[in-house]
Amino acid sequence: MYCNQHTIKKSYYFQGKGLHTGTYAHMKLLPAPAGSGIKFRRTDLRGKPIIEALAENVSNTARSTTISQKETVAVTIEHIMSALTGLGVDNALIELDNIEVPILDGSASPYVSAIVKDGLEDQGVPREYINLPQSLEIRDDRSGSWVRIDPAAAPSADITVDFNSKILGIQSAHWDEHTDYAREIGVCRTFVFFHEIEYLYRNNLIKGGDVDNAIVIVEEPVNEDQLSSISNLFNLPGIKITDEGYLSNLQLHFPDECGRHKLLDLLGDLRLAGGYLNAHITAYKPGHSINTKAAKALRALLK
Repeated sequence: MYCNQHTIKKSYYFQGKGLHTGTYAHMKLLPAPAGSGIKFRRTDLRGKPIIEALAENVSNTARSTTISQKETVAVTIEHIMSALTGLGVDNALIELDNIEVPILDGSASPYVSAIVKDGLEDQGVPREYINLPQSLEIRDDRSGSWVRIDPAAAPSADITVDFNSKILGIQSAHWDEHTDYAREIGVCRTFVFFHEIEYLYRNNLIKGGDVDNAIVIVEEPVNEDQLSSISNLFNLPGIKITDEGYLSNLQLHFPDECGRHKLLDLLGDLRLAGGYLNAHITAYKPGHSINTKAAKALRALLK
């Protein structure tokens, strides 16, 4: 498949706290020249250093994807990377005045909504798809997760998610270049299990989590004291557990929204391979660690 490279038509501005650090950041999404790919610029640091969004710069995958070059760091980049990928953006510059990308509503929807209304700028230069010389498979025997990348005529992805959860069950999701990413994938929010919240908070993660940006799955029995503790943490009196097994902070967009969000993450993480893959991706129990290992292995294979 062949088409031209695209960038965004104008600049967009976002602000909010980071999911894990809780730090408040202002972020600008800017057009970029053909062939430049996706880069992050830390405007709060001396010299305004740039980090290339490439797999070899991944430095942490604890509940999100972090990239860094020397002392320059950008945390939780996967949602904006996914939005750009799903919409067909080849080149963009992301300016950030703090360490972590704002979590916003926990999905890619705020980015998608801003970009879609203006459309993209055709840059008149052919897109250089990444073509694989052979299939590639990365496995994690401990978790049972795997990601397989097979050469194909066009990009596509199929994932299966299994948390051994009676609430989620087994969920699957699909994406290709004909999928309506904005409506079917981009709106799907991040999620967490109720029993994980206290542990994550104690370990300096989800400091910016609140009831507006996360689906909370209640897999195990919860007493009133535990509910009260979470209500205080999220500053939401009267929070309850729905009949479906979720906290009552929000309504699901889809019954399989959590599975679709894992596909959203996969698209963002694999974009760190450096562009669009002429490949069919299949993944079982994907996560940031194995996703980015697959992207690193792919870049090593191409070298």
